[in-house]
Amino acid sequence: MSGKIDLRKLPPLNALKGFEATTRRQSVREAAEELCLTHPAVSHQIQQLEEDLGVALFSREGRSIASTPEGRLFYGYARKALELLVEGSETVRRSHAQRPLRVQTYVTASLRWLAPRIPAFSAAHPDIRLLLSTCAAEWDFDESLADVGLVYCETPPGPEFCWVPLFDYRLFPVCSPALRARLPARPAPRDLLALPLVVIYSEARNWDLWFESAGVAYQPDAGVVVDTLALALEFALGGSGVALVNGPFVDAELASGRLVQPVEHAATCAGGWGLICRRELRDHPRVSAFIDFLRPAGPA
Repeated sequence: MSGKIDLRKLPPLNALKGFEATTRRQSVREAAEELCLTHPAVSHQIQQLEEDLGVALFSREGRSIASTPEGRLFYGYARKALELLVEGSETVRRSHAQRPLRVQTYVTASLRWLAPRIPAFSAAHPDIRLLLSTCAAEWDFDESLADVGLVYCETPPGPEFCWVPLFDYRLFPVCSPALRARLPARPAPRDLLALPLVVIYSEARNWDLWFESAGVAYQPDAGVVVDTLALALEFALGGSGVALVNGPFVDAELASGRLVQPVEHAATCAGGWGLICRRELRDHPRVSAFIDFLRPAGPA
């Protein structure tokens, strides 16, 4: 072991989170939203650090802030320290063989694609426990919270990650047969403008993209706005609107006739759905078992 650390010289460690996020975003408000704290709480953390270090870390002009030279200098050390702590924590967590395999995905992908496949995976790998976490609005894979992600990436992730493509981000509309009956016998994409369209606020551009790819001018109206595709599909199943699907999440409903595709046009967007993990974890037995069970046939 190395010599004793003089802990009296440490700054307030809890305040480093607020300082790092504020410096990176150059905004106390955005840092507070990211950390799920109040604006005064983050401001207090920064004040604690400034009092402890005896320097101003930010200059303030009205509602705007900017890092001081001392703030930029300290940020480099704080960032490295936090990254090392995260790396060490994750190394210890991953070494615990009995800990569940943590899987990050989204509500709809979990309910409509992953969940139906979990019983077969658990039967094949009874020794692997899974912990599924879903997020409604945050699209990025968070390696501090999960070992594996089933996520959408517009572009392939960096070299530090292993990426296994699953399926395209393909947009197509669905609705109930009753709502479809309100359209002409052979409807064109523009005919959907006469129906209520369900908009997902985190994917509000998708209807623009779909109509644009069909060569139809589209002006968003005050239709139903929801926070997840899962909820949009409930509106579609209830006959209250047309939902825009971004993957193979309604195969069962289309097969049974509970939902129909009112027009055949689909738009394939950039990127796609896939499985992601840290590259060094790809060959871990539990991670490998999960990815290999779900990935399409062929090389990863």
